[in-house]
Amino acid sequence: MDALPLLVLIAGSAVVAGAARRTPVPAPLLLVAAGLAATYIPGVPDYTLSPDIVLPLLLPPLLYTAAVDSSYLDLRANIRPVAFLSVGYVLFATVVVGYFAYLVVPGLPLTSALVLGAVVAPPDAVAATAIARRLGLPPRITAILQGESLVNDATAITAFKVALAAAAGEGASWAGGIAEFAVAAVGGVGVGLLLMVPLHWLRTHLREPLLQNTLSLLIPFVAYAAAEHVHASGVLAVVVVALYLGHRSWQVDFATRIQEHAVWKMVSFILESVVFALIGLQLPYVLRGLGPYGGGEAVWYAFAVFVAVVVARFVWVFPATYLPRVLSRRVREREPGVTWASPVVVGWAGMRGVVSLAIAFSIPLTLGQGEPFPARNLVLFLTFTTVIATLVVQGLTLAPLIRLLKMPGRDVYAETLAEAQAQSEASAAAEARLEELLADPRNALPQPLADRLRTVLERRRNAVWERLGAVNQETGESADDTYRRLAGEMIAAERAVFVELRDQRRIDDEMLRNLMRRLDLEEAAAYRAEPG
Repeated sequence: MDALPLLVLIAGSAVVAGAARRTPVPAPLLLVAAGLAATYIPGVPDYTLSPDIVLPLLLPPLLYTAAVDSSYLDLRANIRPVAFLSVGYVLFATVVVGYFAYLVVPGLPLTSALVLGAVVAPPDAVAATAIARRLGLPPRITAILQGESLVNDATAITAFKVALAAAAGEGASWAGGIAEFAVAAVGGVGVGLLLMVPLHWLRTHLREPLLQNTLSLLIPFVAYAAAEHVHASGVLAVVVVALYLGHRSWQVDFATRIQEHAVWKMVSFILESVVFALIGLQLPYVLRGLGPYGGGEAVWYAFAVFVAVVVARFVWVFPATYLPRVLSRRVREREPGVTWASPVVVGWAGMRGVVSLAIAFSIPLTLGQGEPFPARNLVLFLTFTTVIATLVVQGLTLAPLIRLLKMPGRDVYAETLAEAQAQSEASAAAEARLEELLADPRNALPQPLADRLRTVLERRRNAVWERLGAVNQETGESADDTYRRLAGEMIAAERAVFVELRDQRRIDDEMLRNLMRRLDLEEAAAYRAEPG
């Protein structure tokens, strides 16, 4: 692909995704529609991706961003349900959905059907966890959905590669497939364990934030390539490394963390936007290549596969939720109070997303002997329609379903109280350390500067408690909200003066940038990070 069409694709996808945020239409749907509309514009080139570069190019950064922001402790605490969903369910869905497609679609080879099953098996929990946090679902459900999305991709890709090998006639036995899966999984975890400590050491010993973030961008590709080189699971290697680095991110300096967060949000935004736009751009090509399957037939097959995907998840989730409780008293004691509403929400939160699309795009055009991959375009079409259908049907109805079930939400008051207590203990330790340092003549400060340090510390200590306090009757704001709003107004006034002084040539641009940087950091400190 030439540079100009690639730049147009990236820029156009970003514009459409940004515009979608101002509408009630989910960004993926608008991107697909825009991509499809673009194919009817004269002069728009054919956008194609080489199957050989899709997985190494798209998956590592997408998985890294999800894993590095996840909680290792939550994953460990919920390892049983996460394993049931991310391994057991994905293999179950691969076989069930694949075999169902084989029975429903005339002439579809079983190996191609199993490839389809593996492609659509892993749910993408990004949308589900965002909805769960916004509506205040119990943290355990959110943690399970997020943990599932980290590991299920590795399971699906390994199953996908086994199905591809079977399609190429390189090993279709169940025993061979299970052995390959086990070797890939153990090898991927092993490579991740080998890489995570030296990579973290390197991150903490590089002193330049620019170099640290350059390394951050390379890490997922390095982990993926190293694992794939030894025929292990590159996905699991990326997840293991990212979980470790995320768990120890506090050991990296603040400038690196600020830059890294912004950089990876941008990378994830661009990649996800481009992949969904490519669906629309590829649809006409895929439809033309359906061969013996007519448009009406293909739509029926798409509906049948979508239903199979939804039903298979419920068939798995309910027994996986209740059987361990029936068989184990320890599970019953450790996880009390589970109602039928929880598996309903987990079952319905099975939207497919960008990972399924990335795997689908990586299906080879030909098999080992050069013959075309059987029913490749049909598999792509069924993947596209399954992803879109789950995003529309499940994605748009998950929030109303959660409200209808009236599930017990998060205790915001208790969480804020815990945050305030943690901040109080940390502030007490900081205050003791400050007094110890100020007692040393080598740290002598003028009294106004010493008082400023104490004031900043007191402000941090009180900020969380103020969120529990009374609300301003005039504005509806808490004291903390009012403080942050006034701080923002003051900083904006300072910023305007600095710009005016630069325009009057009383300060130069380099000085303006330094002053602006200082104000930016103060503004960032004044405002709590908001989710998303």
